Amino acid sequence: MIIVDKALENRKREGNPIRVALVGAGFMGRGIALQIVTAVPGMRLVAIANRDRERGRGAYLGAGIESVRVVESIDEMEDAVSRNEYVVTDDAMLVCQAGNVDAVIEATGDVEFSAQVALKAIEHHKHVILMNAELDATIGPILKVYADKADVVITNADGDQPGVIMNLYRFVKGIGCKPVLAGNMKGLHDPYRNPTTQEAFARKYHQKPHMVTSFADGTKVSFEMAVVANGTGLRVGKRGMYGPTCTNVHDAVNLFPMDQLLDGGLVDYVVGAEPSPGVFVLGYNDHPTQQAYLRYYKMGDGPLYTFYTPYHLCHFEVPLTVARAVLFGDATLAPLAGPVVDVVATAKRDLKADEIIDGIGCYMTYGQCENSELVLARDLLPMGLAEGCRLKRDVPKDQVLTNADVELPKARLCDKLRVEQHAHFAPSGTASSSR
Repeated sequence: MIIVDKALENRKREGNPIRVALVGAGFMGRGIALQIVTAVPGMRLVAIANRDRERGRGAYLGAGIESVRVVESIDEMEDAVSRNEYVVTDDAMLVCQAGNVDAVIEATGDVEFSAQVALKAIEHHKHVILMNAELDATIGPILKVYADKADVVITNADGDQPGVIMNLYRFVKGIGCKPVLAGNMKGLHDPYRNPTTQEAFARKYHQKPHMVTSFADGTKVSFEMAVVANGTGLRVGKRGMYGPTCTNVHDAVNLFPMDQLLDGGLVDYVVGAEPSPGVFVLGYNDHPTQQAYLRYYKMGDGPLYTFYTPYHLCHFEVPLTVARAVLFGDATLAPLAGPVVDVVATAKRDLKADEIIDGIGCYMTYGQCENSELVLARDLLPMGLAEGCRLKRDVPKDQVLTNADVELPKARLCDKLRVEQHAHFAPSGTASSSR
């Protein structure tokens, strides 16, 4: 991070800040705006796009910026940025197309809308930073193909759990231990939570009920771990992951099947472990001398060792991801090639024919991780595509939905890109074609 800091200081000194646009002014977006404006030299938040422009204006105001310009065209957008004015718009496509924007941060949590944002930004040679595991887990691999062709970076963000896990994974690998499990730490897992049960919690922390429901019902951790799987090649040991309960993260060395850990490795999570919240990686080292050193360093007897980060500081670290992408062409976390793990839609209650499936973190479905080859073989419905689908038949509680169970909404970009992703990576041995 010292190199990033120095590079940003150089951009500040040269009067040439990285020009960043933010799409989404919700809970996380407001934090990102505050961080860039008040704490990051050599970077300028030139524009905020939000459907409600007043929320965009409010994000700037929360960061101490009182004077903003509302724009409605590319010409107005580019003129305002060239004059060092701060821009608010309700048209996210403007910030994706403007010639004087270097990077776009997508922070909406929506799949269809953010697919449009990401693809438009890539088409106009913008680096794309995703605060959106839902999009990344659903069609991240094909978006990476587009980004590579455009010679730009698409990446998940530092600070959010997938990015923190990936940085820890690199550290463990870098010290000579083999990462055999990349893990998340959850305080609660109940797949039947819904916006009604989570309303009070959401109100307390000024978040949307459906968002905090996705944390509680396991959907969010599933998306996050699918993103990590696609960036590392690790898989799930079973549908939904194991998710054992324990009191301390160091207990994790005894909670997962050793044969699966050593046969390619896993992504998974634990519930209730301290110190929380955080992430962990299990590293394997069977060298007798190294084991003696690790024992001396109070890491245990091995051959499995627990490495953990006891926090994730989401919005604080996002500007680091922007800098890594723009200045060094470096992704914090991006798919290696084709999908390894997907998230599949599962009935939260008995579902009835002709019902329209509601959104992520709502009343009808929750998400579970499944290895991608099984998703394809069984034609399972991705959770990221479930919203808006009409049920063709009844589906009982806890059954995974298939594509045959639903009718997709018409003319969605996310569905088109998902089909394209299948076609691009389908034949055996074509994973390298994404590079």
